[in-house]
Amino acid sequence: MTRPSPVTLPERHPLRTTHGLRCSAAAALLWCSAGAWAAPDIVEPAADVVAAPERKLDAVEVHGRHYDNGVGSTDAASQGRIRAELLKSRPALRPGEVLEFVPGLIVTQHSGDGKANQYFLRGFNLDHGTDFATTLDGVPVNIPSNAHGQGYADLNFLIPELVDRIDYRKGPYFAPNGNFAAAGSADMVYRRALDAPFVAVTLGEGAYRRGVVAGSTELSGSLQLLGAAELMRNDGPWSVPEGLDRRNLLLTLSNTRGVDRWQLSLIDYRAHWTSTDQVPQRLIDAGTWQGRPFDRFDAIDPTDGGRTRRTSLSGEWSRDVDGAHSRVAAYAMAYELSLFSNFTYAMERPVTGDQFSQRDDRKVYGLSASHAREHSIGELPARSEVGLQVRQDRADVGLFQTQQRAVIETTRDDRIRETLLSLYGQTSVELAPWARTVVGVRADQGRFHVTHIAGNGDSGRARQTLASPKFSLVLGPWARTELFLNAGRGFHSNDARGVTAAVDPAPGLVKAKGYELGLRSEWLPGLQSSLALWKLDFDSELVYVGDAGATEANRPSKRRGIEWNNRYVPLPWLLVDADFAWTHARFADADPAGNRIPNAVDKVASVGVTLRDLGPWSAGINWRYLGSGALIEDNSERSHSSLTANLRVSRRFGPKTELTLDVFNLFDRKVNDIEYLYESQLPGEATPVMDRHLHPAEPRTLRVTLRRSF
Repeated sequence: MTRPSPVTLPERHPLRTTHGLRCSAAAALLWCSAGAWAAPDIVEPAADVVAAPERKLDAVEVHGRHYDNGVGSTDAASQGRIRAELLKSRPALRPGEVLEFVPGLIVTQHSGDGKANQYFLRGFNLDHGTDFATTLDGVPVNIPSNAHGQGYADLNFLIPELVDRIDYRKGPYFAPNGNFAAAGSADMVYRRALDAPFVAVTLGEGAYRRGVVAGSTELSGSLQLLGAAELMRNDGPWSVPEGLDRRNLLLTLSNTRGVDRWQLSLIDYRAHWTSTDQVPQRLIDAGTWQGRPFDRFDAIDPTDGGRTRRTSLSGEWSRDVDGAHSRVAAYAMAYELSLFSNFTYAMERPVTGDQFSQRDDRKVYGLSASHAREHSIGELPARSEVGLQVRQDRADVGLFQTQQRAVIETTRDDRIRETLLSLYGQTSVELAPWARTVVGVRADQGRFHVTHIAGNGDSGRARQTLASPKFSLVLGPWARTELFLNAGRGFHSNDARGVTAAVDPAPGLVKAKGYELGLRSEWLPGLQSSLALWKLDFDSELVYVGDAGATEANRPSKRRGIEWNNRYVPLPWLLVDADFAWTHARFADADPAGNRIPNAVDKVASVGVTLRDLGPWSAGINWRYLGSGALIEDNSERSHSSLTANLRVSRRFGPKTELTLDVFNLFDRKVNDIEYLYESQLPGEATPVMDRHLHPAEPRTLRVTLRRSF
């Protein structure tokens, strides 16, 4: 939500060192981190690449079920992999919350649950995904020039039970990652086969009902067919029932054996809902409105809400032979969004109210290809990779004034054709048994073509090219500890309607520069710990605000921070996670208004304790802390911090049946998912009022799931 902003291998394999503890840097990107275009479950490294024959097995090896983040497995301290075993241990209130397993990332919601989540990472209010790139099986989730928000990343089509792993990276240091990946990225990979078909039924408070059925079969030889279907409905705790109706279908055909491997996937998702948008603090304090009681879970405009649909067909082929790896992937997607919102109530149109509609109807086409080969530079083992990425969006995008979801006026309506063409190359070199380096560069060209149809706006064309160098240096391991130095340039694209504006056009590709100094250690048996000191600067830019249909000035920014992540396995059945992040976020220029960045959260933390396989029982509890942030540039108003806990307890009844209880907001704390400071005017008020507007976190909520395998 942007409108109310106050500023609106074998022993001598080249991929291991002589110590046998790590992949080379390029292999870490290609294998260990499974980059944006990686073919899932196709090129897993052999076990002896990850762990040396002489390495003593201890409690830290249990991480293999949850993480692939050990010493020697990544190119940065803030890079890693999360396995399905960990995803099973904690509940997720919404599908997008699986991303909270990424250390330092917080996922909230400021409106209805059918809408994309709000993301917080490294001092960014990422809105709905502007600087955090996400993919599922190589298909991008972020939508550029979206009707509601730039880089809009709606993850509600995700089926968490099918996620095999999440590969995450933070910072602009990785050549295969481009648009929207300046703060970070996460590539999610679905399973290709299931151990057994299953049915899961979940019932919960707020009329929550969900059913999932999934199964796989081997057709012939190496061919695997996987299918899944999900139905969900939820009213939530809101006084206006949310009526969220979500339907999801998945079909995947794959060949996962041999030299040539491939997969084809079809996903169809659709949802509709009524949303309770954020409400003003003054009404909550008053306790009444228009002669009736009013509380945190009430709504001003009961007709807000939306509907969406996403259908994608994707394919991927890869080949590994003689130290070379080739990959080609393609996708086509049809996407629709119709969103009705009212954040200012009756400030702009006292008679009809301020509700507006954002509509997006688009087709997306993409292609990527990469080739990597092992070689030598002199006597030094090396690996080089080159890649091509192309994406084109053809969209009809509109902004309309509405009353009770009926259009009364067109603000603007446009036809957009946006193309991003990218080339990248990188080479990793093992300089010594204790030193490796990665040098890379990517070139991106954005092409923007807008045809204005109705309302206010401009037609136009624009083009911009940007080169982004990357560099990583990894030293060690010494005493099971390694050091990282990372630097690179990243970017995000701006909305095509702002880029092609006749007056004050926004830059098409907005540069970011990032640096990181990191450490990862396993010196204490059972403990895996990483520390990262980072810095990220963004150039001055103009931003297109989809909620207002206009460009708005923004200032250059600078952020720096510290992240400390820990995974401790003191016993084979006990896992403790503890992640802490502190950020200093400021505007980089001088302005009398102040230098604080609104909604930049200063501190984030999470602590989780997981108990596995205690007879038929398993349990996990995790605490999540979202710190305070400035709501206005002079820091005179700040958001409230929040601390919540979620609990999961599971019991198996034989090998095929499991019953799980999830308790969200265990201690029923009265906290907020999001807070904004802006002007609004309620019906009956004489003038606009500057006030806090908030969307409350849900109260304590119970859900019970029965899962049966066959």
